[in-house]
Amino acid sequence: MSAEAQAAQPDARPRYTDEELAAQPAPYWTKLAYEATIGFVRRKQAEAGFTQPRFWILRFLSANDVSEDGQGRTVGELRAAMTSFLRPEDDLAAEAEVLLAAGWVTRDGDGRLWITEAGDAARAGLKARAPEWRAELHAGISDADYATALRVLMRLLRNTGATVPAL
Repeated sequence: MSAEAQAAQPDARPRYTDEELAAQPAPYWTKLAYEATIGFVRRKQAEAGFTQPRFWILRFLSANDVSEDGQGRTVGELRAAMTSFLRPEDDLAAEAEVLLAAGWVTRDGDGRLWITEAGDAARAGLKARAPEWRAELHAGISDADYATALRVLMRLLRNTGATVPAL
């Protein structure tokens, strides 16, 4: 079903009052949202023949993406750079081996992984799908409402003493 069709379809779920919603525990809902959205992204990437950790490896090695200098990195260095968003089941060493076998990265004598032209093309191809997936995920949510939701989450972070990361 298209994003437009989903947005136009009436929601058969019960409507909650502001009072009911205001009394809900944030950790419960943020966990549900996290699991659902991560699951969505990982399913979409799997349909395209990727895993999220493989995509992250390519992004962190590409001078055309996250890498500031385009230099190679060891699996340990990649793991350290991704520590805030890796899931327990993510095995970067195994994922790197798949990328090596595909010819999307190479490994030098110091154990550093380097992205190849084919790997960068694969990374760019998957990244090009992001707007389509974002539209599907954000169906029925205005940009203003989305921004408000993120501001609320950032405020919750600050209220717990956590640092709000830079974008």
